[in-house]
Amino acid sequence: MSNAHWIYNQTIKTFAAGAEPPFEDEGELVSTWGKVWGVDNDVGRIRSILMHRPGPEMAVVDPSKRLSEIGSFGDPATGWYFQSDTPPDIPLMQSQHDAFVAALQAAGVEVHFVDGDAGIRLKQVYTRDPLIMVKGGAIINRMGARIRRGEELAITRTLARLGIPILRTISGRGVMEGGSFAWLNEKTCAIGVGVRVNRDGAEQVGEVLKRQGVELLIVDLLGFDIHLDVSFLMIDRDLALLNTMRLPYSFLEELTARGIRYIDIDPADDPWIVNSLAIAPGHVLMPEGATNRTLDRLAAAGVRWDTLPYAAVHKNGGGLHCSTTPLRRDPL
Repeated sequence: MSNAHWIYNQTIKTFAAGAEPPFEDEGELVSTWGKVWGVDNDVGRIRSILMHRPGPEMAVVDPSKRLSEIGSFGDPATGWYFQSDTPPDIPLMQSQHDAFVAALQAAGVEVHFVDGDAGIRLKQVYTRDPLIMVKGGAIINRMGARIRRGEELAITRTLARLGIPILRTISGRGVMEGGSFAWLNEKTCAIGVGVRVNRDGAEQVGEVLKRQGVELLIVDLLGFDIHLDVSFLMIDRDLALLNTMRLPYSFLEELTARGIRYIDIDPADDPWIVNSLAIAPGHVLMPEGATNRTLDRLAAAGVRWDTLPYAAVHKNGGGLHCSTTPLRRDPL
């Protein structure tokens, strides 16, 4: 090594190599990437979010193609299904989605939309699933549902345009969907493993989290439940909304051990109530369909909520939570 190389690498801090501070340090992100991206919780005030308005992909639904054995419209050969008794009301879906976007913008959230589309993949309104946001950036998932594979490409292009670091892409035989990922607090995450998420995919996410000092809990989902967020949602610091009938008791024990209280939904509630979205600590956007009993429990815990109609989008298989991925939340 020449003397010049020694001086360059060892004597002047500006030029020297080094591992500190870590990648996800906010100062490091601003100096390298120009902006802080990522989240380390599920309830801090949302600053920016990723969404997709239902669009041309919905035209693939052919009312003449009815799969009576599963109660859906669908075509296995083409690769789509719409699980409802009636075909989609696309204008109503769009108007309800638009109202959701407007509510977020009114709360000061910067809404970004996915670039382009992903062909006939009619589930792409549910932007929660193709990616996970962690400290400092994103993990691109590999969708468990075969008819949704390909959404990842549009997400990757969008993140590149926004300048969001991609920390990992799920590879090999791993499958992972963001609806089964949750932050319990800044040091603990949970992944629901089941028909859409396998342990390989969860372990690949865990490798990223481990480097950030975050513990990962694996939750075995019941039966054919596809995602954790149909049964579990953080809504405030150390407070969750959940459906105890759809979660393993061992997970409820883990929550209690970590000081996380929870509100159990009423059996008469619309099940989509759990698939709400915390936009700030103790402030939730939720769909219609909650009973007064559940609302009284939320009020007693100091939780505020705003209600939105979203039934037309529910018919495609997801709710408010499914339809969003926060790109930046305030830390707690």
